[in-house]
Amino acid sequence: MNSIDAITLEVADTEAAARFYSDAFGLDPKQVRVGAAESPTAGFRGFTLSLVVSQPGNVDALLAAAVDAGATVVKPAAKSLWGYGGVVQAPDGTIWQLATSKKKDTGRVTREFDEIVLLLGVEDMKASKQFYVERGLAVGKSFGSKYVEFATEPGTVKLSLYKRRGLAKVAGVDAEGSGSHRLVIAADTAPFEDPDGFAWQPAQ
Repeated sequence: MNSIDAITLEVADTEAAARFYSDAFGLDPKQVRVGAAESPTAGFRGFTLSLVVSQPGNVDALLAAAVDAGATVVKPAAKSLWGYGGVVQAPDGTIWQLATSKKKDTGRVTREFDEIVLLLGVEDMKASKQFYVERGLAVGKSFGSKYVEFATEPGTVKLSLYKRRGLAKVAGVDAEGSGSHRLVIAADTAPFEDPDGFAWQPAQ
């Protein structure tokens, strides 16, 4: 296993969710899928998804489109030490970060994004990092016990690990939560669950 082929978000209304992700972000339905939720969940689900873009104007365009499609703003777009970004919550409850490392626009503003990043909130960074390395993922960047980013193939979903409470803080939500993550990750692998209960299934 060296990359994520697709993710499935478990939602209450699959038609509405599919429409939202098409209208708001123009996501490839083969890469970001929706499925019917079967298990209850409450509070923070332990993960966020990020759309990484090339400039601030694209962040604003995606955020506006998300709101128009029914999303709720969790964090308005703003400049920070690392760049520019904002956070929205989709109608199905999934938290999306819209971000760029740039602070000025250098081209035509679009709703295009460069990559999708799945950030998993973990309790034990060392153990989770080792767990994924043993399953074939190569570390691209690592910042001690705070953050790990795995090297993935172009055009696939990038996997990163963040301390659970730190991820919730970045997203602007309370870290408490229980029940299903409502996320299934697909890759070239046998089925397994990681140390934090995130489910992986063979890609189809």
